[in-house]
Amino acid sequence: MPTAEKFIQDNGAEVHDKVRIETETLTYEGLILPKHKFSGEHIIMIKLDNGYNIGVSMEGAKMTILSKAKQTDYSPVKKSNNESLGNITILGTGGTIASFVDYKTGAVSPAITAEQLVNSVKSLDEIANINAVPLFSLASEDMNPSHWEDIAKKVKEIHDSEKQGVVIAHGTDTMAYSAAALSFQLPEIAYPVVFTGSQRSPDRPSSDAHLNLAGAAKTAMSDIGEICIAMHETTNDKTVAIWRGNRTRKSHTSKRDAFTSPNELPLGIIGNNIDWKQKYKPTSKETTLEAGFDDNIGMVWSHPGLNEEDWQKMTSGKNGIIIAGTGLGHIKSELLDVVGKTAKDIPVAMTSQCLSGTTNLNVYTNGRELSGKGVIEAYDILPETALVKMMWLSKHRPNKIRELMSENLVGEISNSRKMS
Repeated sequence: MPTAEKFIQDNGAEVHDKVRIETETLTYEGLILPKHKFSGEHIIMIKLDNGYNIGVSMEGAKMTILSKAKQTDYSPVKKSNNESLGNITILGTGGTIASFVDYKTGAVSPAITAEQLVNSVKSLDEIANINAVPLFSLASEDMNPSHWEDIAKKVKEIHDSEKQGVVIAHGTDTMAYSAAALSFQLPEIAYPVVFTGSQRSPDRPSSDAHLNLAGAAKTAMSDIGEICIAMHETTNDKTVAIWRGNRTRKSHTSKRDAFTSPNELPLGIIGNNIDWKQKYKPTSKETTLEAGFDDNIGMVWSHPGLNEEDWQKMTSGKNGIIIAGTGLGHIKSELLDVVGKTAKDIPVAMTSQCLSGTTNLNVYTNGRELSGKGVIEAYDILPETALVKMMWLSKHRPNKIRELMSENLVGEISNSRKMS
């Protein structure tokens, strides 16, 4: 059986030609898609007329060319130079937005560079002059605090040398952690910093990558001085929402409008232009950097069955603890003493697992006892943001963690935090 590449060549076809492929049982018509390194050796990928991409085995297949087409240019994009447009950098870190579907296994794997990603979104040429810079290629679940530090340092370098906004193409699973991390490391920014990604890889017809990237580019051309996230507002392909980075959570596993901001509306909605919905902090004169984290901070998720032995195992040797408490900020009553003992030795902060509202340790006896034992009330800061914040404080303000965890430093605690 020939390889897909040889099969295409032997039939005089090229990428993006429209062809008919007949197998022993079925017939398909569609455009030949470019091969990438995760394609099966004997699988040819085509885009059907209904927009879906499929992989077809070459075993016993026949091909007929229906029409010729020019091959799309997948060579690295060159930095454009339209003097009527501004300049931005797109920083590639990996994730689904820089991936392809393996049509042999069905898995999604990293396969394209930052330059190829930029080159695939033709509308970017009408928004800004683009400089594509690869930093690393990681699935976001593999991100560590050291990567957050690398991203922040690179953004600072670009701001200082290139004097332009930065779009960070990032996997969605831990995008909220990374955005929160940059908000603490870069408390003042001279140019916008916008995270974006996609729930579906760019080669899929239902991909959100192109609209998200275009929306992020428009945001990077604005004067917003906060770390933000730009992703689909709804499941359709019409608008992108701008979210405050350290107030955002991925709330759906696969939908294109997966991101939300508990207790807050989007900062803005992007269609042809940006419709700002909330006041935001404007850019500063200079980008300031306080990079690095203490990654020896733990998180305990309060749940039925949690016991003292569990608590000891999860908190032993840590420099601080975030509790994702139930309701207004609670943990089992039988653990109050052991939590109090831990809070005497290291900072322990209480957040809530709930998707909306705020902690309030003054309502129930459980909360009042926790507060009396030194547990820090973190109000409506998201648990993941609280973890990042304590990591950053432990590195840079170790003697002020108890004081600063309950204060709003960079927008991580909303104005609704004092709701009773």
